[in-house]
Amino acid sequence: MKTRILAIDDSRTIRSLLTMALEKAGFEVTTAVDGVDGIAKFRASDADLVITDVNMPNKDGFGVIDDIRGGVKNRAVPVLVLTTESGAALKDRARKAGATGWIVKPFDDDALVSVIRRLTGA
Repeated sequence: MKTRILAIDDSRTIRSLLTMALEKAGFEVTTAVDGVDGIAKFRASDADLVITDVNMPNKDGFGVIDDIRGGVKNRAVPVLVLTTESGAALKDRARKAGATGWIVKPFDDDALVSVIRRLTGA
């Protein structure tokens, strides 16, 4: 069975880049256009890992992490934050919210795949 990744980002380009890189590595990828869409898709799926942007309309990445960690379904799923932001305060806030890791855009395909494999055991 393929490892299932939910990628949440308001940038169509980033969603496409993630999909191409992750599908090439053998993962099954579902994308969402913002945090509200992402949480709906998370609740309807069995994602093995979530990748979320921070700055998005409707619900930001911190809201996504809060909803996942505070929900009843798959609360312990690894959550990677993928963003252009790199400030220590934001990283600390994400960690306290329950993020598993932080990756700065632009991302390196091989490094991202390596992290996902390590976190999911894939």
